[in-house]
Amino acid sequence: MATGLNGCSLMRDSKSVLWFIGAAALFTFVLRLLPHAPNFTPVGALALLGGVYLSKRLGFILPIVVMGVSDFFIGFYDYRLMLVVYGSFLVTVALGCLMRNKVSSLRVGLGALGGSVVFFLFTNFAVWAFSSWYPLTLNGLMAAYAMGIPFFRMTLLGDLLYSTVFFGAYEVIKIAGLYRLGYTSPVRVKIGMQDTALLEKKGSIIYRAK
Repeated sequence: MATGLNGCSLMRDSKSVLWFIGAAALFTFVLRLLPHAPNFTPVGALALLGGVYLSKRLGFILPIVVMGVSDFFIGFYDYRLMLVVYGSFLVTVALGCLMRNKVSSLRVGLGALGGSVVFFLFTNFAVWAFSSWYPLTLNGLMAAYAMGIPFFRMTLLGDLLYSTVFFGAYEVIKIAGLYRLGYTSPVRVKIGMQDTALLEKKGSIIYRAK
């Protein structure tokens, strides 16, 4: 039975998680400024990460701040398109909030996929609606989505890659923290709340939860 140790609280809502996500935010900011393939950035992964591990308030603020500051250096554009772009990342944060009570590799992958699809649908619709590139007809809308498919592939690859990096690094740091506390042979320690874990310390099982 549990002895007061809560595996999911080792990092959540602690200085450790704030430092980790702060580093992820800085990494995302820098990569947005550096040359990169269109849409191949960690912003979606950062939004998903914040939705899972930050309070809801901070989770929704984080991608907006990173996008706003980096856009200040990159250059602003049509405010209507910007609102849609920023809003699509807020939807990704919401997807992260939905899975914060039970996180798994599959759920992270589905969250990244869902965020990519939302970004594709929202932003291409906005380009069709607010620009003069396509006629405001059904055929024009379909053409906008067709032209956006190559960008969708890059968005999806970026979201999957950086989600793997961020969530994987979080898990590694979490397990390393358990070792620093003296726990050995962590078994089935999962990221997120409501962890299922079997931890051993000095040869005896001291924490078991489902």
